[in-house]
Amino acid sequence: MSLQPYRRVLAVPRVRTSMLLMFVARLPMTAMGILLTLHTVGTLGRGYGAAGLLGTMVMVGSALAAPTLGRMIDRYGLRPVVAVCGTCSAAFWVSVPHLPYPALALIALPAGMFAVPVGSLSRQVLSALVPQDRLRAAFSLDSIGVEASFMIGPAAGVLLLTQYSSSTALTGIGLCFALTSTALFVLNPPVRGAGEPVRNRKDVRPPLRSWLHGRLIGTLLIATGALFTLIGTEIAVLAALRENGEVAWTGVVIALMAVASIAGGLVHGAVRRSLPQGKLMALMALLVLPVGLFADPWWLLALALVPMNLLCTPTLASTTESVSRLAPARVRGEAMGMQDAATRIGFALGSPAVGLAIDHSSPGWGFVAAGLGGLALASVGFLWNRRAAAAAPVPDLAGAG
Repeated sequence: MSLQPYRRVLAVPRVRTSMLLMFVARLPMTAMGILLTLHTVGTLGRGYGAAGLLGTMVMVGSALAAPTLGRMIDRYGLRPVVAVCGTCSAAFWVSVPHLPYPALALIALPAGMFAVPVGSLSRQVLSALVPQDRLRAAFSLDSIGVEASFMIGPAAGVLLLTQYSSSTALTGIGLCFALTSTALFVLNPPVRGAGEPVRNRKDVRPPLRSWLHGRLIGTLLIATGALFTLIGTEIAVLAALRENGEVAWTGVVIALMAVASIAGGLVHGAVRRSLPQGKLMALMALLVLPVGLFADPWWLLALALVPMNLLCTPTLASTTESVSRLAPARVRGEAMGMQDAATRIGFALGSPAVGLAIDHSSPGWGFVAAGLGGLALASVGFLWNRRAAAAAPVPDLAGAG
């Protein structure tokens, strides 16, 4: 496998700096869920249900606000949005250790709405900086960075909590948000390409129906199905390890899953042609169905999860590539925000649905629920996509005004 496509991406001016900054900015985001749970259960003395409610409220808030924040970036640029969201995020996480549970429950939703949109910003910056023929490799690198941040962020956060306190760890998240937002504001990476039109406050926003067509909606639905499958698989893994008395191996299994995902992403970005988003998603969901048959011992479970995880990063990267290609440049931020919302909806749906299936059956059926649920959502998106393509071909709008 040649690494030349990645060298060509990293040779583009400002790409290395932007990708490194986005990677660092993601680290506190990957740690905040588990730290908020441990703080709620350990320090505040609440149950896991109460902790899950806080996490869900933050997730729902960010999903609701993601398209609007993207629209604000399209209209006003990166700096105003990062300044407001960075200030709000830093203030929230610094104050979390000092607030009682009812106050946290009250402000969790608005705090999620003002979270820094690092994911959509990263994809938008890459779309602006990287030429069209190198975007697959660029988005693969971005997705690999997401996997790497999930390997580092939660572990670093838990280490800080166990060595010091939840107050120190949560305050550290707030300071990280403040520092990374300041760096983003100062560096101000571009969200528009050199040859793309720049919107200003006097421009009329393109009508939603002119660009949110059937193929883009289908792409977003497939993304929702992908995240449903991914989060459902993680929950089923945790349940299987707990049932087998092998919880201590959880970190190893999840790390191996991430390594397989990174390997798949490297191949996806390096090859000249890859499978489209819909087929990647369908294969990923089908491969998770039989995993429950190999749930014991832990190393067999880890091996059974490798084929499915090889398609994880390629599916996410292909989704971003499709959204970038189908959305006009003037509304790219809003479209990327919709992608963020779609993935978070899949996350929010998959967690309770697969958990319910496990509660009423066994962890093995959790893998089946994760695969079938993701397939059901993706099938709706695939059919919607096919119907829209048959009705009227959609042109490549990546550089359109």
